[in-house]
Amino acid sequence: MVNTTSVNTLLRAIEDTGRDGRRGGYSRPVYSTAEGDLRAWFTAEASRRGLSVETDRNGILWAWWDLPGGGSKGSGGAPVPGSGTDSAPERRGALVTGSHLDSVPGGGAFDGPLGVASALAAVDILQDRENTGSLQRNRALAVAVFPEEEGSRFGVACLGSRLLAGAIEPRKALALRDADGNTFADVSRANGLDPDRMGRDDATLSLIGDFVELHVEQGKGLNTEEFTDAAGRGPAVAVAGSILGHGRWRFSITGQGNHAGTTLMADRSDPMVAAAQLIVAVRQTAASQSGARATVGRLEPVPGGTNVIASRVDLWLDVRHPDDAVTAALVEKIHGQAQKIAAFEGCSVQLTEESFSGTVHFDPALQRALAQSVARTVPGAPVLATGAGHDAGVLAARVPTGMLFVRNPSGISHSPEEYVEDGDAELGVQALADVLQDLL
Repeated sequence: MVNTTSVNTLLRAIEDTGRDGRRGGYSRPVYSTAEGDLRAWFTAEASRRGLSVETDRNGILWAWWDLPGGGSKGSGGAPVPGSGTDSAPERRGALVTGSHLDSVPGGGAFDGPLGVASALAAVDILQDRENTGSLQRNRALAVAVFPEEEGSRFGVACLGSRLLAGAIEPRKALALRDADGNTFADVSRANGLDPDRMGRDDATLSLIGDFVELHVEQGKGLNTEEFTDAAGRGPAVAVAGSILGHGRWRFSITGQGNHAGTTLMADRSDPMVAAAQLIVAVRQTAASQSGARATVGRLEPVPGGTNVIASRVDLWLDVRHPDDAVTAALVEKIHGQAQKIAAFEGCSVQLTEESFSGTVHFDPALQRALAQSVARTVPGAPVLATGAGHDAGVLAARVPTGMLFVRNPSGISHSPEEYVEDGDAELGVQALADVLQDLL
């Protein structure tokens, strides 16, 4: 018998890693001490299950559960590039699950780690089933951990999966800088990677037959009246149908830095005033378009002194909508408003697109397979669209992908108030194990 471990036990083992005493919740930026500790935790847990853990050339962790004797039946694959081993078993067509371990600043305990811990707990169940003869695998299985999914350090979400899939140019990625001025290239090098080898990795992509990601639901979909029972509880698990198109843009508003005490109000070209007006305009513009979401969650004045009129203010805009054309039109409208506001305040404005991902519709055949498998544990599990981006959405352009969502009774995410009940987490593992078994 395999020594199975509850997903809640796994999560409790890391509940003190990366706690943020100032913001609350967790701050686990990529390649920070906290995220490094979580990577070490994952490596130890995967190794304890007999999985072979490797790091590819883009910094993605892969924990492989190979077929007895090595490799997938009928495969003609290749070892994971950058793993440092030339004798890796053949794994082409493998089934992959997993998520991420990094967080937004002051994020919740479940966004990312729930998917990783659930994958490990599901492996326990599958290994037990294989040992008792109720599972006969025809494919290798891997648990993957993707770095910089949130983009909280270098500003581009799903950076690891983007590099793997070729969805971002390596030169652009390596030039990204964190708040301290460190480039992604330098930080990657300091963490044992070779920046010259980072980028689209067709050899590794060719190993992935299907990718299934479990994630906490980041909204109220499972708690809406459409799905709740008489007690007001929604199903524990849902299947993902699509991801809204979304992107990040940076507005740089430039004015005249000056002394806060000696500069008359009539003599000012204050980019902070323009930024404030633009933030209000963003809200009004998004509210006027059905289905749109637009957010300014980050603003940085330069030089940032209390008694200094800023010379420049950078603010970051997040826009999402199911129709990519509407997303583009919203950004263009907001840009036009920014230009008018800046001109009125005697300032100028520059817009830079930092990332964009179009609306993703998950593989229909895989979605149907997931729904059939999940129904054994959670009858009537619905299919939901989500407004949150995920590595599965990035990989969908290259391999068949699907997702499971576990109910979040608070409906709140990217916040310490994000929550998953223990019972729902366990049902999520059971559903994931059934999905993986059926696909194996």
